[in-house]
Amino acid sequence: MVKNTLPLVAILFFLASCSSLKPLGFTANKQVITAPENDQAQTNKSGKKQVQFLDDISVTPSSTVATQHQTTEESKTRKNTRQETAPAAGLFGDRSAAVEKASSLQLKYSILLNTEVEQLNNHLLLENIDAWYGTRYRLGGTTKKGVDCSALVQSIFLGAYAVSLPRTAREQYRFSRRISRTDLKEGDLLFFNTTGGISHVGIYLQNNKFVHASASQGVTVSDMFDPYYLRRFIGAGRVDEKQQGFSSN
Repeated sequence: MVKNTLPLVAILFFLASCSSLKPLGFTANKQVITAPENDQAQTNKSGKKQVQFLDDISVTPSSTVATQHQTTEESKTRKNTRQETAPAAGLFGDRSAAVEKASSLQLKYSILLNTEVEQLNNHLLLENIDAWYGTRYRLGGTTKKGVDCSALVQSIFLGAYAVSLPRTAREQYRFSRRISRTDLKEGDLLFFNTTGGISHVGIYLQNNKFVHASASQGVTVSDMFDPYYLRRFIGAGRVDEKQQGFSSN
């Protein structure tokens, strides 16, 4: 009897549970479907308004600021360019004026020394050098018919600096004060060993150039770094007395 009753109870319980679940499921589905659709619509509407508002206030000002910044930078660049080019033009103008005012001696020796004319300020020295320039070499000579190296140096020092030097290159070497080759100034003496000992002397000018009486070329200007003279260089000397003589001229 009990066995026959159990299936009937189970069927009734199943029917009761199905009828009670259907309203709950329908209500839950209705809430799930309806609520998200309303939220989505509100979000889209509010989102659209925010995008339009941001576009209206941000696009035009940013482009204006960028344009102003670019214009300012271009103005600074043009100003800096004018400032950089102005001194250069003045420099070339001063150099052109110096060349126009230069004497024929300055132009001649600026070419021989490969230097600017405005660097050749000792006109008395140039005049004394040029008075001997091209004179042939003669051992023991002291005149324009022929002159040797030490006699040339002796004559130029007397005329340009009012300083009397000894007659021979060896005596001039002892008379002068030893200086470094890196400390050379216009009017310093250069000594060489050409025939044994201190046998040749010249006067330093500028740009590694010196004037001397060459045995092969006569009175001329040579480069102290020429291989021939570089191998035979002994030392350099300075005659301090010439500074006093030059300042009084």
